[in-house]
Amino acid sequence: MRSLVHYAVEGSVARLTLDSPDNRNALSTKLVHQLRQGLTDATEEPGVRAVVLDHTGGTFCAGADLAEAVGRDPGDLAVDRARELTHLLRRILKLPLPVIAAIDGHVRAGGLGLVGACDIVVAGRASSTFALTEARIGVAPSIISLTLLPKMTARAAGRYFLTGEKFGADEAADIGLITVAADDVEAAVSALAAEIGKGSPQGLAASKALTTAPILAAFDRHAEELTEQSARLFVSDEAREGMMAFLQKRPPNWAGGMGEATV
Repeated sequence: MRSLVHYAVEGSVARLTLDSPDNRNALSTKLVHQLRQGLTDATEEPGVRAVVLDHTGGTFCAGADLAEAVGRDPGDLAVDRARELTHLLRRILKLPLPVIAAIDGHVRAGGLGLVGACDIVVAGRASSTFALTEARIGVAPSIISLTLLPKMTARAAGRYFLTGEKFGADEAADIGLITVAADDVEAAVSALAAEIGKGSPQGLAASKALTTAPILAAFDRHAEELTEQSARLFVSDEAREGMMAFLQKRPPNWAGGMGEATV
């Protein structure tokens, strides 16, 4: 079985590399499971003080793997996929090790949920772009709002959740989505990891928990309703049309009027 997430330890850093370029590192069931296992492995590795989450190819993560829906019952798939993502984001937040995202490419839709869950995010100025495109296919950034809304400014969320516009690393840093917009991603990540490596396991875990405690509290209050919302939107007629249009590379045909927003 081909590995979609490569695990390697370099000194005090456990590196998890997303390597599914055929679907732009989309969040398939297999990739999500392997990523969660890699996070667990990192916590059990003696001497590791930080996790670096990076990627191969020109895309860090394209969000949901829409092609995975083919041949499966939409209702079952929607619930399974929503819960997989919820559990993954919570695992990153709860991990006792700091997680640094090293982004040198594009991030779309659900991939931004990973960005929001990481403690520190470095993105390359020259090649990184971000976009929340869910509304364009008839769904919403339901689950990933749990990690994005605590990080992004309210005005930025109000804009980018709705417009689906692309924006770059400097804008992402300005609105709080990422930590550093860098000309050299690897150098910036290495410097940050070296500083983290000076901390003790106990000190790092307790310090991280101070920053994630309020996010986790809100996460646990709202995760179930947002998971249900995500699944409900996914199986709607509008979402079915939106996803087919995306896969067929054509404009969607929105036959209905404005739907009622439910949270």
